[in-house]
Amino acid sequence: MKVSAKSNFRFSNFAALGLIALSIISPVLNAQDIQTRTITFDKGESSAIIEANITGYEIIDYLLNVKKGQEMKVSLTTDNTANYFNIMEPEEEYVAIFNGSINENSFEGVLERSGDYRIRVYLMRSAARRNETANFRLEIEVGSIVNGDLPEDALVGGTNFNATGKVPCLISRDGQQENCDFGVIRKANLGSEVHIRKPDGRKRIIFFENGEAAGYDRSEADPGELKSSKQGDLYIIRIGEELYKIPGVVIFGG
Repeated sequence: MKVSAKSNFRFSNFAALGLIALSIISPVLNAQDIQTRTITFDKGESSAIIEANITGYEIIDYLLNVKKGQEMKVSLTTDNTANYFNIMEPEEEYVAIFNGSINENSFEGVLERSGDYRIRVYLMRSAARRNETANFRLEIEVGSIVNGDLPEDALVGGTNFNATGKVPCLISRDGQQENCDFGVIRKANLGSEVHIRKPDGRKRIIFFENGEAAGYDRSEADPGELKSSKQGDLYIIRIGEELYKIPGVVIFGG
C-alpha cells in the first residue's frame, strides 16, 4: 500500500492542520475481515492519498480524528465498479452518514461531531462472493473549522447523548402503551438521532433532519415505512405497529 501526503489543500481559506506525523497503523483483522487503520497527518499537512486493494469480503476501516465544525472531503477512484466507501460518525460502527454506492464515491461536508470518523472501504456483496479484487485510491482532505465552532450541546455524564429520559411507546397494536428509555444526539440544522430502547431490550433509532422525521435504522426484518405527524409540540412516529411520542424539546433541545 502506498501512502503519501499532499501539501496543496484545495479548500479555500482554510489553514493547514497542526497534526502529528502521517502514518497508517498496522491493520487489526477481526472475525468479519475488517482491517482498521488510523490516519494522521504530518505537521503542516492537511490531506493524504491512500493507494491499496481489497479482495472478496475484505473491508478496510480508516479512522481519522477531526473536530466538530471542520470541513472534510473524501473521494475514491477504483478499477472495480462495485467498490465503494461509507462514512460513520464517532462511536458508530454501522449507521452511515454517507453511502458511496448512492452518492458516487465523493463526499464533502462540515462535520457535526468531534472524534474518530470511520471511512469504510468495501466491495458490494455480489462482487465479494465472486472474490473480485479492487485497486483503489482514497483521497482525504480536512480543513479548519468553518465559521467558528458549532454551538456545543452538553453531554449527559458517561454517555454520548445530549439528553436521556423516557418517551411513551407502543410496540404492537395488541400491547399497552409503555415508557421507553431514550438518548438523543443533537446535530446542526435541526437534526438529531433519537436512540430508543424497547421494553424487550431491542433498540430503535429515529433520524430527524431539518426539523422533520427523516428515517430510521431499517433492516430487512423491519415492518415498513416511517410515518410522522404532529400534535402541538409532540411528534407521533409510527413504524409498522410501533408507535413513539417524542416531544420537540427532546429532539431540538430548549
